[in-house]
Amino acid sequence: MTAYVLVGARLADGTATDLLLDGGVIAEVGSGLSRAGATRIDADGLLALPGLVDLHTHLRQPGGEGAETVLSGTRAAAAGGYTAVSAMANTDPVADTASVVEQVQALGEAAGYATVRPIGAVTRGLAGESLADIGSMARSRARVRMFSDDGVCVADPLIMRRALEYIRGFGGVLAQHAQEPRLTIGAQLNEGPTSAELGLAGWPAVAEEAIIARDVLLAQHTGARLHVCHLSTAGSVELIRWAKGRGIAVTAEVTPHHLLLTDRLAQGYDARFKVNPPLRADEDVAAVRAGLADGTIDAVATDHAPHPDDSKTCEWGAAANGMVGLESALSVVHQAMVETGLLDWAGVERVMSRAPARIGDIRGHGEPIGVGAAPELVLYDPSAREDFGLGRLAGASRNSPYLGRSLPGRVVATFHRGAPTVLAGAVLDADEVASRA
Repeated sequence: MTAYVLVGARLADGTATDLLLDGGVIAEVGSGLSRAGATRIDADGLLALPGLVDLHTHLRQPGGEGAETVLSGTRAAAAGGYTAVSAMANTDPVADTASVVEQVQALGEAAGYATVRPIGAVTRGLAGESLADIGSMARSRARVRMFSDDGVCVADPLIMRRALEYIRGFGGVLAQHAQEPRLTIGAQLNEGPTSAELGLAGWPAVAEEAIIARDVLLAQHTGARLHVCHLSTAGSVELIRWAKGRGIAVTAEVTPHHLLLTDRLAQGYDARFKVNPPLRADEDVAAVRAGLADGTIDAVATDHAPHPDDSKTCEWGAAANGMVGLESALSVVHQAMVETGLLDWAGVERVMSRAPARIGDIRGHGEPIGVGAAPELVLYDPSAREDFGLGRLAGASRNSPYLGRSLPGRVVATFHRGAPTVLAGAVLDADEVASRA
């Protein structure tokens, strides 16, 4: 394996240093480093962070290859500085058996751009009626530790209780899509002045908050770990804060788009802004930013949701929910949290790498940069600023809400297992990356 010396990188605490990646680890950290035969990379002015970790990625394969594949989705991940992603279970067939999760993991290993950790379904076929084959997925080669029916809510409280109890036995975590289905029938946009103005059926905040309130109590009752997906309302932040104050084993994530965008962007009926949960109001954005800053919300997760063009370039009511987010996430967090003074770069490292790796039990990722650590790294230029364009999208889909928007920063290099997947801002050739996988 080729050794690499990253010269003059700046760590999250502001320290400038050289990093030697060799032998599958960070071999040395210091100044004036060199190694015979090593490739030197000028990292002066670049920020070095542990590779980003995403707890919430839709890779679509198997069954949805028209929108994304494991290969194209992990290319998008690498372009955004991610070295590990958690693949959601709402594929076709659903990832509710050992064979499907092992297939997804194998596809990730073959691609070589990032570690792919499959998420197993909670219920068979995501139907919410009976538990999936949780035990076999947990014991499989994929070693599944996170389970979710994301895309739909586990709405039946008895099924939810049984799932929490069963998953607890494997040391796993249940990631809930908090949406009371009876309160969101026909819902199209956050319930408020904008939905009323546009004549779109409102999506009330209480539909999210009611499920979170129920589930944190179930988690307390069962002693199980609960993770709340894509939290989006001020009330949800308060519920998580209350639960943590009582010692309940709950964690939560927020998406980059809920940190930056509001429901007012739907005024032109541009379906790029149609997402589940919907974009919320200014006060919700302020609350989730504050919750992420103070640790109430543990992690940023992209909810990367690729779709074919015809699923988004149509009238609002017919459009699919979701937006791609892997390639833009670090820049969006930079703008929403760092430029506003709510997080420093050590805080970004915590919410985009260390905490997600811990919650998802994704080993070898999220480690502090130091001698002996896994060489999973991203080099980021925080001084760059440009309009986010199609050239930044490395996946198969183009449904980004940020196209044409000025965003700070740019990923310059990503290293996975000690070798580059991105250099000089360009994703490397798939054959070259796969040959090292």
